Amino acid sequence: MSRRKPSPKIKLHGFNNLTKTLSFNIYDICYATTPEQVQEYRKYIDELYNADRLTEILRQVTGIIGANILNIARQDYEPEGASVTMLIAEHPAPPDESQTREEPGPLAGTSFPGAPTSDAIVAHLDKSHVAVHTYPESHPDNAFGVSTFRVDIDVSTCGLISPLKTLNYLIHSFDSDIVTVDYRVRGFTRDVDGVKHYIDHEINSIQNYLSDDTLEQYEMTDVNVYQENIFHTKMLLKSFELSNYLFGEGEKELSAEEKNDISKMLRKEMLEIYYGRNV
Repeated sequence: MSRRKPSPKIKLHGFNNLTKTLSFNIYDICYATTPEQVQEYRKYIDELYNADRLTEILRQVTGIIGANILNIARQDYEPEGASVTMLIAEHPAPPDESQTREEPGPLAGTSFPGAPTSDAIVAHLDKSHVAVHTYPESHPDNAFGVSTFRVDIDVSTCGLISPLKTLNYLIHSFDSDIVTVDYRVRGFTRDVDGVKHYIDHEINSIQNYLSDDTLEQYEMTDVNVYQENIFHTKMLLKSFELSNYLFGEGEKELSAEEKNDISKMLRKEMLEIYYGRNV
């Protein structure tokens, strides 16, 4: 998808009052062949994405959007699951042009402007937040089989930087088989002439904020309501290698018939989540 040249910046009267919200869901699918392996998988996922790990991921997210952390609330749940919510403030320094263009943001493990440090300065402008919740899940009537791990992340900002800049980092921070992304802009801000603006950046697809490797790895569908500044993209991983989805055993322990049956179950689970209906 071609990238467009940025439009001239709007000179605003006062603070940017537009609220930009990214709601991001990822799903990781797994197959465990025994009840014990199901419990081991859920325990593994619960420990891998505990509140400490999620907090660090959100710290990086706040750096990408050029924000400061005002407050952190986090909780690990029994028997499993975790939540982290951060109250954040727009960075006191204005973002550079690379942070506001309609283009992909940084990947995990790369440096970026505003990356958080141990002595980050905190400002008191509590108009934005980031939050993450995890949901391990398996079928209640089956002792073994398909298990699904879901992560819900919300990034809401008031300011110049779009939270869409965090997408590449978030997708690469989790094992993402299915991804659904919703982005919406609400409210209005005024320019120096008093004219109201209901969006302050050009966007025709969330896909414009995804890196080339991500675009190649996923099948994608857009559902956009441009006149309402609502954008939706759902993503399904193209490649399917059974060994990536087996927990506790490898393919060599399975017969050809078992491999075929398990592959069908896993693909069915993915398609149902992707299309949002049982098939």
